[in-house]
Amino acid sequence: MNRTGDIGLFRITGEGAVSAGVRRVEAVTGAAAEAAVVESERRLLEAASLLRVSPVELVERVGQLMEDKRRLERQVSELQRKVATGSGPAEVEQVGGVAVAARNLGDVPPRELKGMAEAIGTGIGSGVVAVVSTAEGKASIVVRVSPDLTGRFSAVDLVRAASSALGGKGGGGRPDLAQAGGPDASAASAALDAVRAAIAT
Repeated sequence: MNRTGDIGLFRITGEGAVSAGVRRVEAVTGAAAEAAVVESERRLLEAASLLRVSPVELVERVGQLMEDKRRLERQVSELQRKVATGSGPAEVEQVGGVAVAARNLGDVPPRELKGMAEAIGTGIGSGVVAVVSTAEGKASIVVRVSPDLTGRFSAVDLVRAASSALGGKGGGGRPDLAQAGGPDASAASAALDAVRAAIAT
């Protein structure tokens, strides 16, 4: 190579931080850069073909799909909430003289559990609610204790008992609402039993 012009086409393929104030730029040149352009063009055309739009319409179409995805996720979350809470009073059992609603909600996203526990708790009034999710092969549990019972039971203590059954450690929150998790989703029923046992003692 006698001059920088001999490099030919120059295409940046990546950029990232190496250390504080230092960034690394990765690039290909010459024939490799030309091949990278051809490959990018091929992928662009393939994506446009899959979405049945022209390449110039691709970005707009992807944006529409992302908005549709977010809308559908909201609808699914709302349906899951309705299924979990039901249209009428929650099924309640008596444990040591305390009303308890304990449910395994399956694949409900963990982030939805607190809202569902609050909704179920509002429906049953005085009592304890324990809801567990087994989404993505892991377990997450939320325990809600009605305000009149926080002097007898702490949601944090109850959720920690459940977490232990799930193979987890700890958990936290407030005396009336706490959340924990664990790696053993197959122990969801055992976690709910641990909450019942802690209330009964």
